[in-house]
Amino acid sequence: MWQSHWVKAELEKTGTGVELIQIKTTGDIQVGPLAQIGGQGIFTKRLQIALLENEIDLAVHSLKDLPTADHPELRIAAVPVRETTADAMVSNRYADVQSLPAGAVIGTGSIRRAAQMLHLRRDLTIKDIRGNVDTRLQKLDDGEFDAIVLACAGLIRLGFKDRIAYEFSPDELMPAVGQGALGLETRAGDTETIRLVSRLNDKKSFHRVIAERALLRTLFAGCLSPVGANTSIEGDRLDLESVVLSRDGSQKVHYRESGSVEQSAELGESVASRLIAAGAGAFLRRS
Repeated sequence: MWQSHWVKAELEKTGTGVELIQIKTTGDIQVGPLAQIGGQGIFTKRLQIALLENEIDLAVHSLKDLPTADHPELRIAAVPVRETTADAMVSNRYADVQSLPAGAVIGTGSIRRAAQMLHLRRDLTIKDIRGNVDTRLQKLDDGEFDAIVLACAGLIRLGFKDRIAYEFSPDELMPAVGQGALGLETRAGDTETIRLVSRLNDKKSFHRVIAERALLRTLFAGCLSPVGANTSIEGDRLDLESVVLSRDGSQKVHYRESGSVEQSAELGESVASRLIAAGAGAFLRRS
């Protein structure tokens, strides 16, 4: 809802009238590990159906939750300026990963984060955690976990920046595809809404997520897979690096490549092909 209110305010600055319609998705309603209640698309499918049935004209997604297989009747009309992509460790007692005691209980609902945490520290205990950001923070404060791992973007947007104990570098915890980015989705043929929404598009953010999503799509991996991606743009060059891990964090393949910003999708496909050649497919088949 924070994201939707932000988009509403930005569109209203351009003179566009906006009505917010709240829709509960499978991921909002059901409890349990994400992979067990439907996996990819559980936070986005209901919104896409609402678009296709003309209940709404614009869906606001966290891009990391949006399936990479594009729907032929829908279009990502804009990706606004991206927030930081980093992951954060939140703890009331420990300042960083290395200060955690052996056997420390770490809360995360992400297979990617769990695998990378175990790659850093094989002696950690990973337990699933679900709920809104404030719900997860409360579980930490109640003593259920020694630390939890969340996206910095969500903590910052909701006013919890001061709860960040440690911000991971991409070398430690590589972000999820699309992390920190919003995806504004419309019907492909709705030219008027596309025109209005495209005013919020940030070209650098857009090209970065296009490369990342092409990577994930070519890997035949979903948003719950143990895949990390990190992108940056310098001039007209786009840099993409990615890791794929085994679920237990014991094995990892990594590749990095640069290419033209205008060929962002091709870059993502190229990096994915290199990862597959290095054996990443075996990890993804097990995930």
